[in-house]
Amino acid sequence: MSISPFLSIQQPCNKALQWAKAQLSQTGLRPVQTFDLHAARAGLHDCSCPNHGTDECDCQMVVLLVYGNTKGPSTLILHGSDGQTWFSIVDDTDQETNAATAAIRNSLQESPLIGE
Repeated sequence: MSISPFLSIQQPCNKALQWAKAQLSQTGLRPVQTFDLHAARAGLHDCSCPNHGTDECDCQMVVLLVYGNTKGPSTLILHGSDGQTWFSIVDDTDQETNAATAAIRNSLQESPLIGE
């Protein structure tokens, strides 16, 4: 299993997330959000950002399970910081998952980016 970014856009994570959900849905994929770093940190006190050292940073990580025509979902991770968002897919050795991974990449890479 490996995780490496395949796409980077110059948008904050919250905008990139909305854009990605719309693009995936338009191509027949069903994204389901399963993790949000901001929500996970909400209950913690004195939890400053290790990169920025403040509570007011814009670091974010969101995990989406993306369902398509395969048995199970693919995992799409969005990581945002300083107004930029990186997209990564958790690659699996399962052949069916690889087909879903290609569909996710195509959906996001061939779509016009936010603001264009």
